[in-house]
Amino acid sequence: MRVLLDTNVVLDALLGREPWKDDADAILQASRESKFSAYVTSLSVANLFYIRRRLMGLEKAQSGVRQCLDGFEILPVDRRILEAAIAMPSSDFEDNIQMVAAVEAALDAVVTRNPADFAACTLPVLTPQLLLAKLADEVNANNP
Repeated sequence: MRVLLDTNVVLDALLGREPWKDDADAILQASRESKFSAYVTSLSVANLFYIRRRLMGLEKAQSGVRQCLDGFEILPVDRRILEAAIAMPSSDFEDNIQMVAAVEAALDAVVTRNPADFAACTLPVLTPQLLLAKLADEVNANNP
């Protein structure tokens, strides 16, 4: 399964944000164990750097970028993605970018804590809990 992780899920892990940290950590661990392929957009990496630098300093921000580069596939955000995102009816440009990038990459799902923000998405939209349940079901199906 190839999944786009919304910025909020990655931030929950990198910033240790409660009460979402445990699910986000479990998702990143499952990705490290190759239970699914995790993707983020280049926009998310830039946003993660900005937020982590503001809250934790430059060194932690750079470390967070390194974690993203080492742990995720990175989807580019180019003019074509931006043009499609601005043309969408949803007013959240950043979420539109995430949706368009995921669809363009033919991913299987988007994982976010805010599924209502992704109502226009043509891919399945999962909460972190739903992704973890889906991964557990796959393990159970493969190990009867």
